[in-house]
Amino acid sequence: MELPCLKDFTLPQLEDWVERIGERRFRARQLFRHIYVRGVTSWSECSDLSKMFRTQLEYGSRLNAMELRESRRSRDGTVKYLFALHDGHCIETVMIPDAPRTTLCLSSQVGCAMGCRFCVTGSLGLKRNLSTAEIVDQVCQVQKHLPTRQKITNLVFMGMGEPLANYEPVVEAISILTDPSGLDFSHRRITLSTVGLVPQLRRLGRESPINLAISLHAPENGLRSRLMPVNKTHSLENLMAACRDYPLAPRKRITFEYILMGGLNDQPLHARQLVSLLAGIRAKVNLIPLNPHEGCPFQQPKEEAVLRFQELVQKAGYTAIIRQSRGADIGAACGQLAAEYQESNPNEGETSPGGKVDGG
Repeated sequence: MELPCLKDFTLPQLEDWVERIGERRFRARQLFRHIYVRGVTSWSECSDLSKMFRTQLEYGSRLNAMELRESRRSRDGTVKYLFALHDGHCIETVMIPDAPRTTLCLSSQVGCAMGCRFCVTGSLGLKRNLSTAEIVDQVCQVQKHLPTRQKITNLVFMGMGEPLANYEPVVEAISILTDPSGLDFSHRRITLSTVGLVPQLRRLGRESPINLAISLHAPENGLRSRLMPVNKTHSLENLMAACRDYPLAPRKRITFEYILMGGLNDQPLHARQLVSLLAGIRAKVNLIPLNPHEGCPFQQPKEEAVLRFQELVQKAGYTAIIRQSRGADIGAACGQLAAEYQESNPNEGETSPGGKVDGG
């Protein structure tokens, strides 16, 4: 029987677990602080816990959900981490420094079932969902490897996988990450990016006040269905209706991510279609010029096309920011490092069970 990883538990769940093993509930708060505030690497460091309790923790639970296998640092300061999970699968986490912010890009699945044609992770297919602990531990482990004075300030669910296809573990992870007794991230500093699984998107709006980003990439159904198969199930009409209904706090906007691909979706017509699509939504647009990876069937857009697209969106009254790729020299596009590792180690992770995907 697999030992429980304590990073799987929210604080109320940890209180219940502590009570089940015969300890008083207040011990859970001590454990929470040791794990998330002190960042202990061994229960032997917890001198305020009895020796018997520490022994029980040592042999009856797991502290970490993964092991750092490799890290690569880019010339621009971006660092990509490759983590090995307990079943041999690997995931990626990317740290992006942009003073005064340090942003961590989190994965939510091993691979992805969405099949977006421009995405490396989509070419890997879905292996399984990540557990709550495997999501939370990305933050804990990267923070340990940063210089003492450098703190992770922002979290984005934009790594491997579709977060809303792994809904419950992702939301529980957010609960742990924002708990004031532990890591204490503000909801304002957490962003979830989704291709648009409409039922889960509506549920997220009711249950969590984090920032929302929509992976859009095309302004009409025909083109979006070609690029993103999910559009055949959740059309732009249904997705945009869910965005118009999405409960936003004052001054908050939904971010729409739009990868510009040369000659495909970067023309003035597409910009005008995008503006029409966003009508009635408090929105801003992140324009991302494609940086083609090996095997990508699409072209990088011309600079003048990118600037013209931005100008047309801005003239319609929307903020449109051009986001440049980071970490190109270390293969920082989602899935590249995991794909390399999988090619070099083809037998790892083969025997693990597949995860259930909701809404994929």
